Amino acid sequence: MAFGLIVIGDEILSGRRLDKHVPKVIELLGARGLSLAWAEYLGDEPERITATLQRTFAGPDVVFVTGGIGATPDDHTRQCAARALGLPIELHPEARERIGARIRAMGGPQDPTLPENVHRLRMGEFPQGAAIIPNSYNQIPGFALHNHYFVPGFPVMAWPMIEWVLDTHYADLHHANPHVERSMLVFGLMEAAITPLMEEIETAHPSVRAFSLPSVGDAERGGVYARRHIDLGVKGEPSAVQAAYAQLHAGVEKLGGEIVEI
Repeated sequence: MAFGLIVIGDEILSGRRLDKHVPKVIELLGARGLSLAWAEYLGDEPERITATLQRTFAGPDVVFVTGGIGATPDDHTRQCAARALGLPIELHPEARERIGARIRAMGGPQDPTLPENVHRLRMGEFPQGAAIIPNSYNQIPGFALHNHYFVPGFPVMAWPMIEWVLDTHYADLHHANPHVERSMLVFGLMEAAITPLMEEIETAHPSVRAFSLPSVGDAERGGVYARRHIDLGVKGEPSAVQAAYAQLHAGVEKLGGEIVEI
């Protein structure tokens, strides 16, 4: 089982807002011994959202979807999720209760036929059969369907809701597969020179993946990072990583590279 993330919103693709969801979801998963396998960005285009959800609903992954679950004309995610599964949209009874409690707490008019209350209740309309995801910020829930978890685009709401999903539905996966990463900074070698070594490492240690991140130098970070270097390492099961890293270290030394441990 893998975890994926879909971030929806024209404002992300236009640059009006910078995405913060990908790094935060990586952090939330990492704190539980889990990892993000993939992420996709989509604009507010119903056809593309529907096609993407049809594809991901057909797969085994757990998918978080942020954005587009409001009730303004540019919010299409609820309808697209329903269309992708051929389901009708209906007002979820528990969502209705939670939104009604929110309306009462705000002290405004209680008449459900008032335009502002109709608008609020529309945010509780989900594909038939969906379960709700509680929203501790303002009680307007998200929804869950087929291992997909739909939350608002606002980080203050989305991130606690994602944490709730991870801790409520996937606690059995927390730290189930120990995973570590070790790397070094390598100077004086080109990436092509270390590629055969990386291939040898992965052949010798099938549960380990080798990685290299070349840099022309990062003046902003300064220090050793300001020099041209390669961030070279291995990741995977702890005991295998330890042996693979020792082999990697020895191989870089043999090639004449300068190593700085990080």
